[in-house]
Amino acid sequence: MTFDLAAFLEQAGVGRKLVHLQPKQVFFSQGDSADAVFYLQTGRAKLTVVSPDGKEATIALLPTGEFIGEESLASVGGLHMATASAITACAALRIERGEMIRVMHEEHALSEMYLKFLLARSMRAQADLVDQLFNSSERRLARILLLLAEFGEPDKPEHLVPPITQETLAEMIGTTRSRVSFFMNRFRKLGLIEYNGRIRVNKSLLNVVLHDQFTERNPERPPGSATPRIRSKPASRG
Repeated sequence: MTFDLAAFLEQAGVGRKLVHLQPKQVFFSQGDSADAVFYLQTGRAKLTVVSPDGKEATIALLPTGEFIGEESLASVGGLHMATASAITACAALRIERGEMIRVMHEEHALSEMYLKFLLARSMRAQADLVDQLFNSSERRLARILLLLAEFGEPDKPEHLVPPITQETLAEMIGTTRSRVSFFMNRFRKLGLIEYNGRIRVNKSLLNVVLHDQFTERNPERPPGSATPRIRSKPASRG
């Protein structure tokens, strides 16, 4: 019998269960036993981590068609290093660790797809690191908006950003919410994005990012962030 990859990832079966999550519901939490991987059929999700002192940070946004919890396949008895939660309403297939490994060994189509996913995730993680190390916070925000809107996907007639708070955007680019608000307002004034309940990303934002025209050397800065001027003392008269 020919293996049907699409059917395997869409239908419940042995070791596979369909799950539905509403926004903010979790697939798994940081520290939970890593015993299953999820295939995101519809919706958007995010990965967050919490430090020992309680500080939370968003480390990845996950679109439809991605796997969640790949660390489950690394070893028996492992733990999830992050919390995966739904940003929008999500439908996913929960695949038990043993079943996923079995089918990957037996079916080349699944193992090839999963390998491509891991390579893409690794390349994206490297790009995120370079972005954090070398780009301005304004350009990092522009890049995140383009990724969220799935810019470049041929089946996306409208490039809309899923519901996301400015606090989450600030966590992802390593800045404050006030700076995110300042940059978002500037993007809108420049016609790079539109906002009417949902954020719509325009092609002009991509052109600006590619040509590196966003820098923090821009004279406009968020309120209260300007460097104070130091007046020189008048020369004393002899």
